[in-house]
Amino acid sequence: MTDPQIQQQVKDIKQSFRLMMDGVVAKSMRDKGVAYPLNWGATLPRLREMADELGKNYHLAIALWKENVRECKILATMVMPAEEMLPEVADIWIEQIPTQEIAEQLAFNLWQHLPYAAEKAFQWLASDQEYYQLCGYHVLTRLFMNGQEPNERGINEYIDQALSALQGPYPSVRKAAFLSVQRFAALGLVYERMAKSALKSVGLELP
Repeated sequence: MTDPQIQQQVKDIKQSFRLMMDGVVAKSMRDKGVAYPLNWGATLPRLREMADELGKNYHLAIALWKENVRECKILATMVMPAEEMLPEVADIWIEQIPTQEIAEQLAFNLWQHLPYAAEKAFQWLASDQEYYQLCGYHVLTRLFMNGQEPNERGINEYIDQALSALQGPYPSVRKAAFLSVQRFAALGLVYERMAKSALKSVGLELP
């Protein structure tokens, strides 16, 4: 598709959001302090249906991400083909995350499927920025759930970062880090023992 065609498609998509408008959802977000320049309050299932109809499209995803609209950014995470996204583009997107919701949608819809997901996740854990860390822990949670085991160096690095995050300033990151430790422990008995020992050192325990 040419650039004008992509721009027209984005325009049509933005107009269609009016049909999905949910004032209750949008108001609830505002009340919780989640501020978007433009937010139609479209539900995630509706956006997923739209993404399925659109199919994977790299250029459309890039164009949608540039829009300062909640629904456009979420849709971008759903239609971007993970295998086509270069690491440097991922770096740009993560720098531009506006809210916790978008960080989580990126992690679940896109980041976990990247060919270099684990590598990026460990980079993000080492950041001092909330949304970077949040994405890192959410991605590792998904990788652990899929049975992906870190190597010895990765284990040591992960545990060090997780313990730091669990004592860190961001509630969202503390919650995501703890969930990732639970999934890490579920990889097997050895992992469970390491997780329990690490958590015990900071006064926590697995449920």
